[in-house]
Amino acid sequence: MVKTPKQIVELLDNYIIGQDSAKKAVAVALYNRYRRLQLPKDLQQEITPKNILMAGPTGVGKTEIARRLAKIVNAPFVKVEATKFTEVGYVGRNVESMVRDLVEESVRISEQAEFDRVKIEATEHANDRLIKLLVPGFGDEEEEDDPSERWVDFFSDTLDDEDDDEDDEELDDQIIDKRASVADKLKKGLLENHEVTLYVESATKANQMNDMIGQMGMDMSSLMGGLMPKKRVRRTLSVKDARELLIQEEAKKLINYDSLYQKAVVQAQQNGIIFIDEIDKTVAGDKNTTGQVSREGVQRDILPIVEGSIVSTKYGPVNTEHILFIAAGAFAESKPSDLIPELQGRFPIRVELNPLRESDFVRILKDSKNSLLKQYESLLKTDGINLIFTQEAICKLAKIAYDVNQGTDNVGARRLATILEKLLEDILFDGPDMSEGEITVTEQYVDKKLGDIITNKDLTKFIL
Repeated sequence: MVKTPKQIVELLDNYIIGQDSAKKAVAVALYNRYRRLQLPKDLQQEITPKNILMAGPTGVGKTEIARRLAKIVNAPFVKVEATKFTEVGYVGRNVESMVRDLVEESVRISEQAEFDRVKIEATEHANDRLIKLLVPGFGDEEEEDDPSERWVDFFSDTLDDEDDDEDDEELDDQIIDKRASVADKLKKGLLENHEVTLYVESATKANQMNDMIGQMGMDMSSLMGGLMPKKRVRRTLSVKDARELLIQEEAKKLINYDSLYQKAVVQAQQNGIIFIDEIDKTVAGDKNTTGQVSREGVQRDILPIVEGSIVSTKYGPVNTEHILFIAAGAFAESKPSDLIPELQGRFPIRVELNPLRESDFVRILKDSKNSLLKQYESLLKTDGINLIFTQEAICKLAKIAYDVNQGTDNVGARRLATILEKLLEDILFDGPDMSEGEITVTEQYVDKKLGDIITNKDLTKFIL
């Protein structure tokens, strides 16, 4: 179900207070993707996304908008830090890796959708395998994994299209009756905690070399995996956990991965969204500073990707022409016009996010879904304590957060986390040992806990 711009803004309003212009711009840009796909093919190619540049102080909602977008939009979405990238020839990540990350996310989404589609059939197959593991036939017991035999199995599997394991087992009436009984118990969920031993594919270990080669659009792990037989390890698990592993294995057999990868690449090209955070950190600033070439070089490397270019990935070439880019930065020591002109022109929609006011802090504490107050209340309920904040206490906390931001570095809404942690430190510490009951946080309690720190500017800098 495609969400309209108003619906997107309403969903964002649950988590982000204020910043209406930023939410509106993002919502329109997202819905324009849907509008474009309704047009004739030749006109679709002419309409490119209107990329967005968000500028505003830290802690006002730039990154939060990105986080929530990932959950709202049913499309490939990745968030990257511009500071992680370096110019070609320097040590660091290549800017093209952001496109490869997007394709990986698109593959993950497509694979999950396919898993959901075949899950019922895969579950049936997994239960059949569980029954055979719980009641093996004659000559059907799984044997210890032998490396030399893996090569024989590998080549035999390559030559044979079908798995003939079922033909090797022998059954008698007793085993058939016992399997029918076990199948009935499995269906009723009576064997969920029963242990079963099985052989599963060994998990792939992370390899730093593979990550480096992956930046060139190559997948050495898949290449070597196709040349080497897969290692299987013996594990003893509960029926519940074993079923999940077997469902994964059976689902992979039912999915056409060639078609999946092709669809995932198209999805990334047509609906992908890349959020580039800390874009202001790529501004060179003083021309005499060291590292200037590398920082402006990142902008020059990002430029062709934003303009539209072909990036090689292990799933095939990806055209970035219709990927939506959203860049954000605090621009505390620079301004958007300090970006190279060519890159500025590729972000035609500029949105300025406003610093938070005292009233915004009150709304963040009260109105936002799963706010910090609700989180602390839920945490203490696990100890049997009902935590209540009075309206006066909430207003006092908002005022303290606003005043501290004005008197020291302005970190926006992040200041609330520090203040609340200091305020509730004793309650959180003593909570498990307290008798169940109700604790009300009043304005007087806030003054008692934070008053001395607020009045002492030196303490404020170090504690809040």
